[in-house]
Amino acid sequence: MRKLKLDELNRPDIEEFKTQEKLPVVAVLDNVRSMHNVGSIFRTADGFALEKVVLCGITAQPPHREIEKTALGATQSVEWVHYADTIGAVNDLRTQGYEIIAIEQAENSTMLHTFKPDTSKKYALIFGNEVDGVSDEVMVKIDECIEIPQFGTKHSFNIVISAGIVFWDFFAKLRL
Repeated sequence: MRKLKLDELNRPDIEEFKTQEKLPVVAVLDNVRSMHNVGSIFRTADGFALEKVVLCGITAQPPHREIEKTALGATQSVEWVHYADTIGAVNDLRTQGYEIIAIEQAENSTMLHTFKPDTSKKYALIFGNEVDGVSDEVMVKIDECIEIPQFGTKHSFNIVISAGIVFWDFFAKLRL
């Protein structure tokens, strides 16, 4: 077996990426502290061709070298917007027709493997702060909560791991 060279991967360039069909998913970052996490979310959003990334509150914005360290240029391909607070972002996204979903451990949450996205809907997936998760103020505004099942001793996954798992799940269920 031989690894493929970069030019054999046939990836779109930035202009092609911007015009291609996107997964009807927006990633919403609710006061994410780590710029490395922000950059990694951009890179993962690029990999699954999400519509955009919504940065809220204290979440850092490009351009910044600490974001670019892990984004590897994805801040140029993935559309993004910043809101002063997550509630404003949620209200705007709801008006734009998105179903608002928190990725969180909560009462009555739906386990990711049992969630069936509707191909006629658009989704805004909210990922919370590395310590506190999705804020309580935002949790009362959501339409649904999805939880990633876990089987070890730790209480949660890193936000980037969570995003990768959930983006892949939505991609697999909506596109494959």
